[in-house]
Amino acid sequence: MTDSPESPTWPAPAFPAETAPAQPADAAPESPSNAANGAPDADDAALREAMHRVRLEVGKAVVGQDGTVTGLLIALLSRGHVLLEGVPGVAKTLLVRSFSRALGLDTARVQFTPDLMPGDVTGSLVYDARAGGFEFRAGPVFTHVLLADEINRTPPKTQAALLEAMEERQVSSDGESRPLPDPFLVAATQNPIEHEGTYTLPEAQLDRFLLKLVVDLPNREAEVDVLRRHARGFDPRRLKEAGVDAVVTASEILAAQRAAASVAVDDDLLGYVVDLARATRQSPSVLLGVSPRATTGLLAAAKAWAWLGGYPAITPDHVQTMLVPVWRHRIRLRPEAEIEGVSVDAILTSVLQQTRVPI
Repeated sequence: MTDSPESPTWPAPAFPAETAPAQPADAAPESPSNAANGAPDADDAALREAMHRVRLEVGKAVVGQDGTVTGLLIALLSRGHVLLEGVPGVAKTLLVRSFSRALGLDTARVQFTPDLMPGDVTGSLVYDARAGGFEFRAGPVFTHVLLADEINRTPPKTQAALLEAMEERQVSSDGESRPLPDPFLVAATQNPIEHEGTYTLPEAQLDRFLLKLVVDLPNREAEVDVLRRHARGFDPRRLKEAGVDAVVTASEILAAQRAAASVAVDDDLLGYVVDLARATRQSPSVLLGVSPRATTGLLAAAKAWAWLGGYPAITPDHVQTMLVPVWRHRIRLRPEAEIEGVSVDAILTSVLQQTRVPI
């Protein structure tokens, strides 16, 4: 099994070039499947290098969150969405802003508050006196990267405004469906539910997120580096001055998404994913296990992680590495398990240990 995704530096290694023993910088990681099928083509290698540049660019503004940046890349390649959870002040918003700037995509930020209305997110019909009729005024969701800041500080009615956009990639209003830009990514931040003024996200909303990444406090060395940068004049509100620039194009992102989706998977691996899902449903501590949407999400994330590492097919290691962040927010524990302090991450780790791995 790969390094534990529960680690603050998940996923480890932070970039797939480190998933295999040291090799030349321009070489793809070797694997049994690579040996049998030959090296990846030049286009794939160039696309992977483009994704690597995104990670390096974000590092100019954000320190000590390499694993979270990789998680954002995996969600982007999988055409999924990300929920970032952490206490205030750990650079969740700065991370998403830096990530979207490195991608060179349009971005919009919505600060979720108790009085925010659904139309403030999706848009609404506005009467135009000159035209003598109503016209649709698009909301901030009509962008490539939507930063939904502190999403759990708004009531469920407004949270639900994102359901159609995240799942169908469109907004319906007045009988008309309006498509959202492609690529489209929702990166939502939330404070831990124990904090005041927060609303627990409903299961239907949580299930729309491909990944839930826990953004931990930085270690001592990283925090010293943060202070060093601020002492030298770094301003998180001025990313351009920090040197964060667009390093990929929208066409490269779409090509990378297609390449990640084309990673092969055999029937044994499909059966392994299903066995893991069934194990969550049979756990005595679990009230609600993962759904088929969760299994398809795990498969997509494992494909993206394999593609980033230069593998033409996913392996059990790819599934194991992605399982906790893809499934941790989709499981509901029994009340007695919560009282005993059982964690979802611990249950998923136990499921991994007890499920037979295909050879």
